[in-house]
Amino acid sequence: MAGGIRQGSDGLDTEENSEINVTPFIDVMLVLLIIFMVAAPLATVDMNVDLPGSTATPAERPDKPLWLTLKADHTLAVGETIVAADGLGAALNAVTEGDRETRIFLRADKSVDYGSLTDTLNLLRASGYLKVALVGLEVAPGATAQ
Repeated sequence: MAGGIRQGSDGLDTEENSEINVTPFIDVMLVLLIIFMVAAPLATVDMNVDLPGSTATPAERPDKPLWLTLKADHTLAVGETIVAADGLGAALNAVTEGDRETRIFLRADKSVDYGSLTDTLNLLRASGYLKVALVGLEVAPGATAQ
């Protein structure tokens, strides 16, 4: 009990309670839980790209990958920033601080034609970025990759 009143021999005596009241603590923790549940999806902003499937075994992903996205309308995005094709090298140099050994994770929409994908790879090669990883969805080995 949070507070108990006991009747003594000389009338009403109040006794000191040494128990901890955890109700406010639980209320604060529930409010924090709700805040984190709402804020967590907002912290992960991803580019909406319809990736093709692959049955290859997935490679280890670094802590902070550098994403290059080729969208269905053939626009390029470094991370979340849309860049022009002629400014791709400068944008990558700004993000990687000129480190050309950085692995670029290229994700392209599955509706993008092969020629546009090759043009993007040529832009990366011309900029000096040779470590490129192609990103796809994981598909079970028995399933067909569409």
